[in-house]
Amino acid sequence: MEHLYEKLKTYAEGEDYPYHMPGHKRRLYGEMPSEVYKMDVTEIDGFDDLHCPEGILRDLQERVAKLYGAEESFCLVGGSTAGILSALSTALPEGGHLLMARNCHKSAYHAAYLRKLKVTYLMPTMPEEFGICDGIRPKQVQKAFEADPGIQAVLIVSPTYEGRISPVREIAEIVHRYGKILIVDEAHGAHLGLSGNSGFAENSCQAGADLVIHSVHKTLPAMTQTALLHVNGERVDRERLRRFLRIYQSSSPSYVLMASIDNAITLMEQDGERLYGEFVRNFSWLTKELSACKHFRFLASTEKCFEDRMAASEGKRSENQMPILEGMSSDRQVGKLAGVEPEKSVVSGVRQDVGKLVIHAGSSGLTGQQIYDALREKYRLQLEMAAGEYCLAMFTVGDTPEGYQRMRDALLAMDEKVGSSDCNHGKLRAQSAEDETKRSNDHVIREAWDMPAIQKTPHETLGMPIIKKTLCEAWDAPWEEVALSECEGRIAAEFVNLYPPGTPIVVPGEVFTKEIRDALQRWRDQGLRLRGVTESGEGRVRCLIKS
Repeated sequence: MEHLYEKLKTYAEGEDYPYHMPGHKRRLYGEMPSEVYKMDVTEIDGFDDLHCPEGILRDLQERVAKLYGAEESFCLVGGSTAGILSALSTALPEGGHLLMARNCHKSAYHAAYLRKLKVTYLMPTMPEEFGICDGIRPKQVQKAFEADPGIQAVLIVSPTYEGRISPVREIAEIVHRYGKILIVDEAHGAHLGLSGNSGFAENSCQAGADLVIHSVHKTLPAMTQTALLHVNGERVDRERLRRFLRIYQSSSPSYVLMASIDNAITLMEQDGERLYGEFVRNFSWLTKELSACKHFRFLASTEKCFEDRMAASEGKRSENQMPILEGMSSDRQVGKLAGVEPEKSVVSGVRQDVGKLVIHAGSSGLTGQQIYDALREKYRLQLEMAAGEYCLAMFTVGDTPEGYQRMRDALLAMDEKVGSSDCNHGKLRAQSAEDETKRSNDHVIREAWDMPAIQKTPHETLGMPIIKKTLCEAWDAPWEEVALSECEGRIAAEFVNLYPPGTPIVVPGEVFTKEIRDALQRWRDQGLRLRGVTESGEGRVRCLIKS
Protein backbone atom coordinates (compact mmCIF):
# COMPACT_ATOMS: atom_id res chain seq x y z
CA MET A 1 0.00 0.00 0.00
CA GLU A 2 1.36 3.41 -0.99
CA HIS A 3 1.34 6.08 1.72
CA LEU A 4 1.00 9.79 1.03
CA TYR A 5 4.14 10.89 2.87
CA GLU A 6 6.19 8.22 1.03
CA LYS A 7 4.82 9.38 -2.33
CA LEU A 8 5.61 13.01 -1.46
CA LYS A 9 9.16 12.08 -0.45
CA THR A 10 9.68 10.18 -3.70
CA TYR A 11 8.41 13.14 -5.72
CA ALA A 12 10.56 15.59 -3.73
CA GLU A 13 13.70 13.55 -4.41
CA GLY A 14 12.91 12.94 -8.10
CA GLU A 15 13.86 14.85 -11.24
CA ASP A 16 10.42 16.30 -12.07
CA TYR A 17 10.59 20.07 -12.46
CA PRO A 18 7.58 21.82 -10.82
CA TYR A 19 5.77 24.11 -13.26
CA HIS A 20 2.96 24.39 -10.73
CA MET A 21 2.03 25.96 -7.40
CA PRO A 22 3.19 26.69 -4.75
CA GLY A 23 5.48 29.52 -5.67
CA HIS A 24 8.54 28.34 -3.73
CA LYS A 25 8.96 25.62 -6.40
CA ARG A 26 10.20 23.14 -3.75
CA ARG A 27 13.40 25.14 -3.16
CA LEU A 28 14.79 26.47 0.13
CA TYR A 29 13.96 30.09 0.97
CA GLY A 30 14.79 31.77 4.26
CA GLU A 31 15.29 29.64 7.34
CA MET A 32 12.54 27.06 6.85
CA PRO A 33 13.79 23.46 6.52
CA SER A 34 14.14 22.48 2.88
CA GLU A 35 12.33 19.16 3.53
CA VAL A 36 9.10 21.07 4.21
CA TYR A 37 9.31 22.95 0.91
CA LYS A 38 10.16 19.83 -1.07
CA MET A 39 7.02 18.02 0.15
CA ASP A 40 4.66 20.97 -0.29
CA VAL A 41 2.82 20.32 -3.55
CA THR A 42 -0.65 20.83 -4.98
CA GLU A 43 -3.23 18.61 -6.73
CA ILE A 44 -0.93 17.38 -9.50
CA ASP A 45 -1.24 14.02 -11.24
CA GLY A 46 -1.05 11.11 -8.82
CA PHE A 47 -1.73 13.13 -5.69
CA ASP A 48 -5.54 13.13 -5.74
CA ASP A 49 -7.94 15.88 -4.60
CA LEU A 50 -9.09 16.12 -0.96
CA HIS A 51 -12.51 17.45 -1.97
CA CYS A 52 -13.08 14.69 -4.53
CA PRO A 53 -10.73 11.85 -3.54
CA GLU A 54 -10.39 8.92 -5.90
CA GLY A 55 -6.88 7.64 -5.24
CA ILE A 56 -4.29 7.95 -2.51
CA LEU A 57 -6.36 10.34 -0.35
CA ARG A 58 -9.42 8.11 -0.65
CA ASP A 59 -7.28 5.17 0.49
CA LEU A 60 -6.02 7.21 3.47
CA GLN A 61 -9.54 8.13 4.54
CA GLU A 62 -10.64 4.49 4.28
CA ARG A 63 -7.74 3.46 6.51
CA VAL A 64 -8.73 6.17 9.00
CA ALA A 65 -12.33 4.93 9.07
CA LYS A 66 -11.19 1.36 9.68
CA LEU A 67 -8.84 2.41 12.48
CA TYR A 68 -11.53 4.38 14.35
CA GLY A 69 -14.50 2.13 13.61
CA ALA A 70 -16.33 4.72 11.50
CA GLU A 71 -18.39 4.14 8.37
CA GLU A 72 -16.73 7.07 6.60
CA SER A 73 -13.96 9.50 7.55
CA PHE A 74 -12.67 12.78 6.17
CA CYS A 75 -9.22 14.33 6.61
CA LEU A 76 -9.32 17.97 7.70
CA VAL A 77 -6.64 20.59 7.17
CA GLY A 78 -8.59 23.34 8.95
CA GLY A 79 -8.38 21.70 12.35
CA SER A 80 -11.36 20.50 14.37
CA THR A 81 -12.83 23.96 13.78
CA ALA A 82 -13.61 23.02 10.16
CA GLY A 83 -15.12 19.74 11.37
CA ILE A 84 -17.39 21.35 13.96
CA LEU A 85 -18.58 24.04 11.55
CA SER A 86 -19.32 21.40 8.90
CA ALA A 87 -21.00 18.98 11.31
CA LEU A 88 -23.36 21.56 12.80
CA SER A 89 -24.20 23.08 9.42
CA THR A 90 -25.01 19.61 8.10
CA ALA A 91 -27.03 18.41 11.07
CA LEU A 92 -29.22 21.49 11.45
CA PRO A 93 -31.14 23.76 9.06
CA GLU A 94 -30.70 27.50 9.35
CA GLY A 95 -32.51 28.58 12.51
CA GLY A 96 -32.51 25.03 13.86
CA HIS A 97 -32.55 24.08 17.54
CA LEU A 98 -29.27 22.82 19.03
CA LEU A 99 -28.79 21.29 22.48
CA MET A 100 -25.17 22.12 23.25
CA ALA A 101 -22.81 21.65 26.18
CA ARG A 102 -21.86 25.07 27.53
CA ASN A 103 -18.16 24.13 27.53
CA CYS A 104 -18.04 23.67 23.75
CA HIS A 105 -15.24 25.16 21.67
CA LYS A 106 -15.74 28.66 20.28
CA SER A 107 -16.16 27.21 16.77
CA ALA A 108 -19.49 25.74 17.90
CA TYR A 109 -20.65 29.22 18.86
CA HIS A 110 -19.42 30.51 15.52
CA ALA A 111 -21.52 27.86 13.78
CA ALA A 112 -24.54 28.92 15.86
CA TYR A 113 -23.94 32.50 14.73
CA LEU A 114 -23.47 31.65 11.05
CA ARG A 115 -26.50 29.35 10.92
CA LYS A 116 -28.68 31.50 13.24
CA LEU A 117 -29.27 28.53 15.53
CA LYS A 118 -31.45 28.50 18.60
CA VAL A 119 -29.25 27.13 21.39
CA THR A 120 -30.22 25.40 24.62
CA TYR A 121 -27.31 24.73 26.97
CA LEU A 122 -26.31 21.60 28.81
CA MET A 123 -24.45 22.85 31.86
CA PRO A 124 -21.62 20.49 32.87
CA THR A 125 -21.55 19.31 36.45
CA MET A 126 -18.75 20.65 38.64
CA PRO A 127 -16.69 18.51 41.05
CA GLU A 128 -15.84 21.25 43.54
CA GLU A 129 -12.45 19.82 44.49
CA PHE A 130 -11.08 20.94 41.14
CA GLY A 131 -13.53 23.48 39.75
CA ILE A 132 -13.48 22.01 36.23
CA CYS A 133 -16.25 21.06 33.83
CA ASP A 134 -17.16 17.41 34.28
CA GLY A 135 -18.71 15.21 31.64
CA ILE A 136 -22.34 15.44 30.51
CA ARG A 137 -24.68 12.90 32.08
CA PRO A 138 -27.32 10.96 30.13
CA LYS A 139 -30.13 12.11 32.43
CA GLN A 140 -29.31 15.74 31.60
CA VAL A 141 -29.90 15.01 27.91
CA GLN A 142 -33.07 13.07 28.69
CA LYS A 143 -34.49 15.95 30.76
CA ALA A 144 -33.70 18.42 27.99
CA PHE A 145 -35.64 16.36 25.40
CA GLU A 146 -38.55 15.91 27.79
CA ALA A 147 -38.70 19.68 28.23
CA ASP A 148 -38.39 20.44 24.50
CA PRO A 149 -38.78 17.59 21.96
CA GLY A 150 -38.11 20.15 19.21
CA ILE A 151 -34.36 19.83 19.72
CA GLN A 152 -32.85 18.72 16.39
CA ALA A 153 -29.26 17.84 17.28
CA VAL A 154 -27.01 17.48 20.32
CA LEU A 155 -23.37 18.55 20.65
CA ILE A 156 -21.14 17.55 23.58
CA VAL A 157 -17.41 17.71 24.30
CA SER A 158 -15.76 14.43 25.32
CA PRO A 159 -13.05 14.28 26.50
CA THR A 160 -13.09 17.78 27.95
CA TYR A 161 -9.97 19.92 27.95
CA GLU A 162 -9.10 18.47 31.36
CA GLY A 163 -9.82 14.89 30.28
CA ARG A 164 -13.34 14.16 31.54
CA ILE A 165 -15.03 11.56 29.32
CA SER A 166 -18.84 11.43 29.13
CA PRO A 167 -20.79 8.15 28.80
CA VAL A 168 -21.32 8.70 25.08
CA ARG A 169 -22.92 5.32 24.43
CA GLU A 170 -25.79 6.01 26.84
CA ILE A 171 -26.19 9.56 25.54
CA ALA A 172 -26.31 8.30 21.95
CA GLU A 173 -29.08 5.86 22.83
CA ILE A 174 -31.20 8.70 24.25
CA VAL A 175 -30.58 11.04 21.31
CA HIS A 176 -31.37 8.29 18.80
CA ARG A 177 -34.52 7.34 20.68
CA TYR A 178 -35.79 10.79 19.70
CA GLY A 179 -34.53 10.31 16.14
CA LYS A 180 -31.96 13.10 16.39
CA ILE A 181 -28.26 13.50 15.58
CA LEU A 182 -25.47 13.30 18.17
CA ILE A 183 -22.27 15.22 17.43
CA VAL A 184 -19.25 14.67 19.66
CA ASP A 185 -16.38 17.12 19.73
CA GLU A 186 -13.72 14.54 20.54
CA ALA A 187 -10.86 16.82 19.57
CA HIS A 188 -8.86 15.77 22.63
CA GLY A 189 -9.60 12.06 22.09
CA ALA A 190 -7.90 11.10 18.82
CA HIS A 191 -6.06 8.38 20.77
CA LEU A 192 -9.23 6.72 22.11
CA GLY A 193 -10.39 3.32 20.93
CA LEU A 194 -7.33 2.54 18.82
CA SER A 195 -5.84 -0.93 18.53
CA GLY A 196 -3.78 -1.82 21.58
CA ASN A 197 -5.25 0.93 23.77
CA SER A 198 -6.79 -1.52 26.21
CA GLY A 199 -6.55 0.93 29.11
CA PHE A 200 -8.46 3.67 27.30
CA ALA A 201 -12.11 4.44 26.76
CA GLU A 202 -13.82 3.59 23.48
CA ASN A 203 -14.07 6.43 21.01
CA SER A 204 -17.39 8.03 20.13
CA CYS A 205 -17.62 6.29 16.74
CA GLN A 206 -17.57 2.97 18.54
CA ALA A 207 -20.08 4.35 21.08
CA GLY A 208 -22.64 5.18 18.38
CA ALA A 209 -22.32 8.93 17.76
CA ASP A 210 -23.38 10.16 14.32
CA LEU A 211 -20.65 12.75 13.77
CA VAL A 212 -17.30 12.74 15.59
CA ILE A 213 -14.46 15.22 15.29
CA HIS A 214 -10.84 14.45 16.23
CA SER A 215 -7.84 16.78 16.40
CA VAL A 216 -5.06 14.44 15.33
CA HIS A 217 -2.43 16.94 16.44
CA LYS A 218 -3.64 17.18 20.04
CA THR A 219 -2.89 13.65 21.26
CA LEU A 220 -1.25 11.88 18.31
CA PRO A 221 2.14 12.66 16.70
CA ALA A 222 0.82 14.92 13.93
CA MET A 223 1.28 18.55 12.95
CA THR A 224 -0.88 21.38 14.24
CA GLN A 225 -4.11 21.95 12.27
CA THR A 226 -4.61 18.28 11.34
CA ALA A 227 -7.98 16.77 12.20
CA LEU A 228 -10.57 14.15 11.22
CA LEU A 229 -14.33 14.06 10.83
CA HIS A 230 -16.15 10.71 11.05
CA VAL A 231 -19.75 9.94 10.10
CA ASN A 232 -21.93 6.97 10.99
CA GLY A 233 -25.51 5.88 10.36
CA GLU A 234 -28.28 7.11 8.11
CA ARG A 235 -29.27 10.29 9.96
CA VAL A 236 -26.57 12.44 8.38
CA ASP A 237 -26.93 13.66 4.79
CA ARG A 238 -23.44 12.88 3.51
CA GLU A 239 -23.68 14.88 0.31
CA ARG A 240 -24.67 17.89 2.38
CA LEU A 241 -21.69 17.17 4.67
CA ARG A 242 -19.30 17.14 1.71
CA ARG A 243 -20.71 20.45 0.55
CA PHE A 244 -20.01 22.14 3.87
CA LEU A 245 -16.55 20.60 4.06
CA ARG A 246 -15.82 22.29 0.74
CA ILE A 247 -17.24 25.57 2.04
CA TYR A 248 -15.34 25.68 5.33
CA GLN A 249 -12.01 24.35 4.10
CA SER A 250 -9.42 25.70 1.70
CA SER A 251 -9.65 24.67 -1.94
CA SER A 252 -5.84 24.30 -1.77
CA PRO A 253 -5.34 21.88 1.12
CA SER A 254 -1.82 21.44 2.48
CA TYR A 255 -0.22 18.17 1.42
CA VAL A 256 2.32 18.57 4.21
CA LEU A 257 -0.54 18.47 6.73
CA MET A 258 -2.26 15.55 4.99
CA ALA A 259 1.04 13.65 4.95
CA SER A 260 1.30 14.33 8.68
CA ILE A 261 -2.10 12.70 9.19
CA ASP A 262 -0.98 9.74 7.09
CA ASN A 263 2.22 9.41 9.09
CA ALA A 264 0.40 9.44 12.44
CA ILE A 265 -2.23 6.94 11.28
CA THR A 266 0.42 4.60 9.87
CA LEU A 267 2.34 4.77 13.14
CA MET A 268 -0.78 3.80 15.10
CA GLU A 269 -1.53 0.96 12.68
CA GLN A 270 1.98 -0.48 12.82
CA ASP A 271 3.27 0.33 16.29
CA GLY A 272 0.34 1.62 18.35
CA GLU A 273 0.23 -1.25 20.82
CA ARG A 274 3.88 -0.84 21.84
CA LEU A 275 3.70 2.95 22.01
CA TYR A 276 0.58 2.95 24.14
CA GLY A 277 1.96 0.25 26.40
CA GLU A 278 4.96 2.47 27.14
CA PHE A 279 2.71 5.50 27.54
CA VAL A 280 0.50 3.79 30.13
CA ARG A 281 3.49 2.46 32.07
CA ASN A 282 5.19 5.85 32.16
CA PHE A 283 2.05 7.74 33.18
CA SER A 284 1.29 5.13 35.83
CA TRP A 285 4.82 5.51 37.23
CA LEU A 286 4.49 9.31 37.36
CA THR A 287 1.18 9.36 39.19
CA LYS A 288 2.38 6.77 41.70
CA GLU A 289 5.51 8.82 42.37
CA LEU A 290 3.40 11.92 42.97
CA SER A 291 1.66 10.17 45.87
CA ALA A 292 4.46 11.58 48.03
CA CYS A 293 3.13 15.13 47.60
CA LYS A 294 1.78 16.56 50.85
CA HIS A 295 0.15 19.72 49.49
CA PHE A 296 -0.64 19.40 45.79
CA ARG A 297 -3.61 17.33 44.67
CA PHE A 298 -3.98 15.63 41.31
CA LEU A 299 -6.77 14.57 39.00
CA ALA A 300 -5.49 11.74 36.82
CA SER A 301 -6.82 8.47 35.51
CA THR A 302 -5.55 5.15 36.69
CA GLU A 303 -7.90 3.18 34.40
CA LYS A 304 -6.10 -0.16 33.82
CA CYS A 305 -2.70 1.30 34.59
CA PHE A 306 -2.61 0.52 38.29
CA GLU A 307 -2.20 -2.97 39.70
CA ASP A 308 -4.06 -2.06 42.89
CA ARG A 309 -7.29 -1.05 41.16
CA MET A 310 -9.25 -4.00 42.49
CA ALA A 311 -7.86 -3.54 45.97
CA ALA A 312 -8.92 0.10 45.86
CA SER A 313 -12.42 -0.79 44.70
CA GLU A 314 -12.72 -3.03 47.73
CA GLY A 315 -11.71 -0.23 50.08
CA LYS A 316 -8.19 -1.58 50.69
CA ARG A 317 -6.22 1.44 49.47
CA SER A 318 -3.82 2.50 52.19
CA GLU A 319 -3.97 5.96 53.74
CA ASN A 320 -0.60 7.02 52.33
CA GLN A 321 -1.39 6.18 48.72
CA MET A 322 -1.64 8.99 46.23
CA PRO A 323 -4.51 11.47 46.30
CA ILE A 324 -5.78 10.64 42.82
CA LEU A 325 -9.39 10.98 41.72
CA GLU A 326 -9.92 7.96 39.52
CA GLY A 327 -12.56 8.30 36.83
CA MET A 328 -14.37 4.99 36.47
CA SER A 329 -17.01 3.84 34.02
CA SER A 330 -19.36 3.12 36.93
CA ASP A 331 -21.20 5.37 39.40
CA ARG A 332 -18.53 4.92 42.05
CA GLN A 333 -15.24 6.74 42.32
CA VAL A 334 -12.27 4.72 43.51
CA GLY A 335 -9.47 6.19 45.57
CA LYS A 336 -9.18 8.88 48.19
CA LEU A 337 -9.07 12.57 47.35
CA ALA A 338 -8.13 15.13 50.01
CA GLY A 339 -10.16 13.48 52.76
CA VAL A 340 -13.18 12.63 50.59
CA GLU A 341 -14.02 8.98 51.02
CA PRO A 342 -14.78 6.97 47.85
CA GLU A 343 -18.46 6.51 48.58
CA LYS A 344 -18.95 10.30 48.69
CA SER A 345 -17.54 10.84 45.20
CA VAL A 346 -20.24 9.92 42.71
CA VAL A 347 -19.90 10.74 39.01
CA SER A 348 -22.51 8.91 36.93
CA GLY A 349 -20.59 7.15 34.21
CA VAL A 350 -17.90 9.84 33.77
CA ARG A 351 -14.28 8.73 33.62
CA GLN A 352 -10.91 10.44 33.42
CA ASP A 353 -8.75 10.14 30.31
CA VAL A 354 -5.23 8.78 30.57
CA GLY A 355 -2.56 11.41 29.94
CA LYS A 356 -4.31 14.49 31.34
CA LEU A 357 -2.71 15.49 34.65
CA VAL A 358 -4.63 18.21 36.50
CA ILE A 359 -2.36 19.73 39.17
CA HIS A 360 -4.42 21.39 41.90
CA ALA A 361 -3.00 23.82 44.43
CA GLY A 362 -4.53 21.86 47.31
CA SER A 363 -3.23 23.20 50.63
CA SER A 364 -0.12 24.80 49.10
CA GLY A 365 -1.49 28.34 49.23
CA LEU A 366 -0.56 28.83 45.56
CA THR A 367 -2.78 29.66 42.62
CA GLY A 368 -2.84 27.60 39.45
CA GLN A 369 -1.05 30.42 37.64
CA GLN A 370 1.72 30.47 40.26
CA ILE A 371 2.30 26.72 39.91
CA TYR A 372 2.31 27.10 36.12
CA ASP A 373 4.80 30.01 36.28
CA ALA A 374 7.09 28.24 38.74
CA LEU A 375 7.27 25.10 36.59
CA ARG A 376 8.05 27.20 33.51
CA GLU A 377 10.49 29.71 35.03
CA LYS A 378 12.41 27.56 37.50
CA TYR A 379 12.17 24.09 35.96
CA ARG A 380 11.71 24.95 32.26
CA LEU A 381 8.54 22.87 32.03
CA GLN A 382 5.86 24.42 29.81
CA LEU A 383 2.37 23.28 30.76
CA GLU A 384 -0.75 23.42 28.59
CA MET A 385 -2.73 25.94 30.66
CA ALA A 386 -3.41 27.51 34.06
CA ALA A 387 -6.67 28.38 35.79
CA GLY A 388 -7.66 29.73 39.19
CA GLU A 389 -6.52 26.87 41.41
CA TYR A 390 -5.11 24.32 38.99
CA CYS A 391 -2.97 23.87 35.90
CA LEU A 392 -2.89 21.15 33.27
CA ALA A 393 -0.08 19.00 31.92
CA MET A 394 -0.74 16.80 28.88
CA PHE A 395 1.10 13.55 28.18
CA THR A 396 0.96 11.54 24.93
CA VAL A 397 2.90 8.80 23.16
CA GLY A 398 5.33 11.53 22.15
CA ASP A 399 6.68 12.08 25.67
CA THR A 400 10.11 10.77 26.61
CA PRO A 401 11.09 9.14 29.92
CA GLU A 402 12.97 12.37 30.65
CA GLY A 403 9.70 14.29 30.43
CA TYR A 404 8.08 12.15 33.12
CA GLN A 405 11.17 12.28 35.33
CA ARG A 406 11.49 16.06 35.14
CA MET A 407 7.80 16.59 35.99
CA ARG A 408 8.06 14.20 38.91
CA ASP A 409 11.21 15.87 40.28
CA ALA A 410 9.83 19.39 39.88
CA LEU A 411 6.49 18.73 41.57
CA LEU A 412 8.02 16.84 44.47
CA ALA A 413 10.57 19.62 44.98
CA MET A 414 7.91 22.36 44.82
CA ASP A 415 5.62 20.47 47.17
CA GLU A 416 8.46 20.16 49.68
CA LYS A 417 9.32 23.86 49.47
CA VAL A 418 5.83 25.33 49.56
CA GLY A 419 5.94 28.64 51.40
CA SER A 420 9.65 29.24 50.75
CA SER A 421 11.07 31.75 48.30
CA ASP A 422 11.67 28.95 45.80
CA CYS A 423 8.02 28.91 44.75
CA ASN A 424 6.64 32.06 46.33
CA HIS A 425 5.32 33.72 43.17
CA GLY A 426 3.37 36.65 44.54
CA LYS A 427 1.07 36.88 47.52
CA LEU A 428 -0.02 33.42 48.69
CA ARG A 429 -3.17 32.35 50.43
CA ALA A 430 -2.77 30.93 53.90
CA GLN A 431 -5.03 27.96 54.44
CA SER A 432 -5.22 26.01 57.68
CA ALA A 433 -5.61 22.26 57.87
CA GLU A 434 -9.01 22.83 59.45
CA ASP A 435 -10.17 24.95 56.49
CA GLU A 436 -8.85 22.35 54.04
CA THR A 437 -10.72 19.55 55.81
CA LYS A 438 -13.92 21.60 55.82
CA ARG A 439 -13.62 22.35 52.10
CA SER A 440 -13.07 18.68 51.33
CA ASN A 441 -16.09 17.61 53.36
CA ASP A 442 -18.23 20.16 51.54
CA HIS A 443 -17.80 18.14 48.32
CA VAL A 444 -20.81 18.52 46.03
CA ILE A 445 -21.31 17.67 42.37
CA ARG A 446 -24.07 19.80 40.88
CA GLU A 447 -26.29 18.24 38.28
CA ALA A 448 -29.30 18.64 35.97
CA TRP A 449 -29.33 20.74 32.85
CA ASP A 450 -31.83 23.26 34.25
CA MET A 451 -30.47 23.83 37.77
CA PRO A 452 -29.62 27.38 38.83
CA ALA A 453 -26.07 28.23 39.89
CA ILE A 454 -24.13 25.53 38.10
CA GLN A 455 -21.97 27.53 35.66
CA LYS A 456 -18.67 27.69 37.50
CA THR A 457 -15.30 28.70 36.04
CA PRO A 458 -13.27 28.02 38.15
CA HIS A 459 -14.48 27.81 41.78
CA GLU A 460 -16.94 30.60 41.13
CA THR A 461 -20.68 29.96 41.00
CA LEU A 462 -21.95 32.26 38.27
CA GLY A 463 -25.47 30.95 37.79
CA MET A 464 -27.36 30.05 34.63
CA PRO A 465 -26.86 32.63 31.87
CA ILE A 466 -29.50 35.34 31.57
CA ILE A 467 -30.16 35.55 27.83
CA LYS A 468 -31.71 38.76 26.51
CA LYS A 469 -30.85 38.43 22.81
CA THR A 470 -29.78 35.62 20.51
CA LEU A 471 -26.09 35.30 19.67
CA CYS A 472 -26.58 36.39 16.06
CA GLU A 473 -28.67 39.42 17.10
CA ALA A 474 -26.22 40.61 19.73
CA TRP A 475 -22.99 39.99 17.84
CA ASP A 476 -24.16 42.18 14.94
CA ALA A 477 -25.65 44.97 17.06
CA PRO A 478 -23.98 48.35 17.83
CA TRP A 479 -21.75 48.25 20.91
CA GLU A 480 -19.67 50.39 23.20
CA GLU A 481 -16.85 49.71 25.66
CA VAL A 482 -17.79 49.88 29.32
CA ALA A 483 -15.53 49.77 32.38
CA LEU A 484 -15.57 46.33 33.97
CA SER A 485 -16.62 47.89 37.26
CA GLU A 486 -19.72 49.36 35.57
CA CYS A 487 -20.86 46.43 33.39
CA GLU A 488 -23.37 44.89 35.84
CA GLY A 489 -26.79 44.61 34.22
CA ARG A 490 -25.49 45.35 30.72
CA ILE A 491 -25.87 42.99 27.75
CA ALA A 492 -22.63 41.54 26.36
CA ALA A 493 -21.73 42.32 22.76
CA GLU A 494 -18.64 40.07 22.68
CA PHE A 495 -17.53 36.74 24.14
CA VAL A 496 -15.64 36.76 27.43
CA ASN A 497 -13.69 33.66 28.38
CA LEU A 498 -10.64 32.33 30.14
CA TYR A 499 -8.19 31.13 27.52
CA PRO A 500 -7.28 28.35 27.44
CA PRO A 501 -9.62 26.49 27.29
CA GLY A 502 -11.96 29.18 25.99
CA THR A 503 -15.25 28.05 27.56
CA PRO A 504 -17.52 31.13 27.50
CA ILE A 505 -18.17 32.99 30.72
CA VAL A 506 -20.43 35.37 28.82
CA VAL A 507 -21.87 34.97 25.31
CA PRO A 508 -23.09 37.95 23.23
CA GLY A 509 -26.70 38.57 24.21
CA GLU A 510 -26.22 37.53 27.84
CA VAL A 511 -26.26 39.79 30.90
CA PHE A 512 -23.21 40.70 32.97
CA THR A 513 -24.39 39.84 36.48
CA LYS A 514 -22.73 41.05 39.68
CA GLU A 515 -21.28 37.55 40.17
CA ILE A 516 -19.76 37.56 36.69
CA ARG A 517 -18.35 41.05 37.10
CA ASP A 518 -16.76 40.22 40.46
CA ALA A 519 -15.32 36.95 39.13
CA LEU A 520 -13.82 38.69 36.10
CA GLN A 521 -12.17 41.26 38.32
CA ARG A 522 -10.71 38.57 40.59
CA TRP A 523 -9.38 36.48 37.69
CA ARG A 524 -7.89 39.60 36.14
CA ASP A 525 -6.15 40.38 39.43
CA GLN A 526 -4.79 36.82 39.49
CA GLY A 527 -3.17 37.36 36.11
CA LEU A 528 -5.28 34.76 34.26
CA ARG A 529 -5.69 35.11 30.49
CA LEU A 530 -9.07 36.73 29.97
CA ARG A 531 -10.27 37.17 26.42
CA GLY A 532 -12.87 39.87 25.83
CA VAL A 533 -11.59 42.13 28.64
CA THR A 534 -9.05 44.80 27.70
CA GLU A 535 -5.73 44.58 29.52
CA SER A 536 -5.15 48.31 30.00
CA GLY A 537 -6.33 50.21 33.06
CA GLU A 538 -9.12 48.63 35.08
CA GLY A 539 -10.32 46.61 32.11
CA ARG A 540 -13.22 47.22 29.77
CA VAL A 541 -15.79 44.97 28.10
CA ARG A 542 -18.04 45.40 25.07
CA CYS A 543 -21.73 45.91 25.80
CA LEU A 544 -24.70 46.62 23.58
CA ILE A 545 -25.59 50.29 23.31
CA LYS A 546 -28.68 50.94 25.39
CA SER A 547 -31.75 51.56 23.29
